[in-house]
Amino acid sequence: IINHGNDIPSDKGERSRDRHKSRSKDSRSEKSVTINTPPAEPLLGDSAVRGEQVQDDNWGETTTAVTGTSEHSLSQEDIVRITKDLEDSVGLDCRRYFTRTLAIILGLLVFLTPLAFLVLPHILWPDKLQSCGTACEGLFISVAFKLLILLLAVWALFFRPARAGLPRVYVFRALLAVLVLLFVISYWLFYGVRILDSQDENYQGIVQYAVSLVDALLFIHYLAIVLLELRQLQPCYSVCVTRSTDGETRHYNLGQLSIQRAALAIIEHYYCDFPVHNPALLSASKSRAAKHLAGLKVYNVDDIFKAKLKAYLLDSPGNNAAAGIAHSQSRAMIAAAARRRDTSHNELYYEEAEHERRVRKRRARLVVAVEEAFTHIKRMQEEEQKKAPGDVMDPREAAQAIFPSMARALQKYLRTTKQQHCHSMESIQQHLAFCITNNMTPKAFLESYLTPGPTVQYSRDFWRARQWTLISEASVTSGLKDGTIFLLKCVDFSLVVTSKKIPYIQMSEEYIDPKSHKFVLRLQSETSV
Repeated sequence: IINHGNDIPSDKGERSRDRHKSRSKDSRSEKSVTINTPPAEPLLGDSAVRGEQVQDDNWGETTTAVTGTSEHSLSQEDIVRITKDLEDSVGLDCRRYFTRTLAIILGLLVFLTPLAFLVLPHILWPDKLQSCGTACEGLFISVAFKLLILLLAVWALFFRPARAGLPRVYVFRALLAVLVLLFVISYWLFYGVRILDSQDENYQGIVQYAVSLVDALLFIHYLAIVLLELRQLQPCYSVCVTRSTDGETRHYNLGQLSIQRAALAIIEHYYCDFPVHNPALLSASKSRAAKHLAGLKVYNVDDIFKAKLKAYLLDSPGNNAAAGIAHSQSRAMIAAAARRRDTSHNELYYEEAEHERRVRKRRARLVVAVEEAFTHIKRMQEEEQKKAPGDVMDPREAAQAIFPSMARALQKYLRTTKQQHCHSMESIQQHLAFCITNNMTPKAFLESYLTPGPTVQYSRDFWRARQWTLISEASVTSGLKDGTIFLLKCVDFSLVVTSKKIPYIQMSEEYIDPKSHKFVLRLQSETSV
């Protein structure tokens, strides 16, 4: 408890009573509306996410293992939001399957067209065809291997797992699909007019015509590699990505991409580079600001000024005196409120110092508890396994055996650092079994909890369920430009992205003759030897 004045209370009894009140308020607030989608419940619940908590150092002394259930309820707004998310997901799935179906149909048309060119003459006019010589039979082998290479190349470039669903069509991919479709249609028109109608007897010319189609398709595939893969490799823009809640910032170099493709690349970098977003860490500043505003009284200065002006216009001495007294009193009250506001830095200083002290203390307890727990297990060698009795445990059983001895210390540390919603009991035991299996040290086990990692290192349900919204004044299919600004918004926060063009660098060369490096030793008479 920090006063607005310069005095700081030193009564430990009053501080403990206030802590007891804050804990009772937090316990009553645990029944707020929550939706927990992961199957494994958090180790410590999510009560700390809802507000700032101050736990006593002796909290949970009788806790040996953390289990329990949580109550879940849905409001009407939550039901509407879930329904909208389901409708959006169904629409995205339909569009994705429709696009994939069109791609498969176009691919079958491309691969079956050369074969149809070779087969149709044997079906429609087999008696009129000339015999196929050695050169013609060699073209058959050429067509077969080129089609196989084209099939593998198309599979490697186009039939890859989709990374995301974009709001607009990919322009270059759509242009390539239209180009291939027009190309195949033009070949079919020429084939129908010059070969089918006239029933051409030169079968070797027909085979060469099919070979030319396959060669053109290979060149189109090379063009697709240049436009879809090679064009974006050279960095052209430097983008600054800032998270709106805590100001976490990263910088990336991107090539010539559209806004939606750049947004996809930034989201992929975000999951790997940014530390996990923890809204519980922001609740402390919000509660401190709310408590500070609650102690201030707002005065309407305009009303006072109007009253003084009215008294001046009436030119009454009594009214002027009353208005002057009221004005002086209001100024004195505002000045007192400003003095109380200026002392709020004391509150912030002592809160941060107390929090750092509590974190250091509980971190030390956690390190000691984990090191002691790891001393109770020992990896057995192959010779010992043959002679050992039947109490040998696998890594999962060993993790479950030593976990209760460190659970309370880990619980209190995660609550203090507001990380309890990021780790479930099941995930902690799995990580402990993984460390035991790979003979890792206690420090390696604790690194995942002492240092917040990137978002992708946590549970898939913790980050995969988010849906991003791209907000941009320019068209999302247009390319990045110098000064382009767009937002990537999700439920809890948004990423503000600004792009700057990498400047053109002019380098010059200066030649230095190696023989010009000559030196002379300068000695002075007063130099000490």
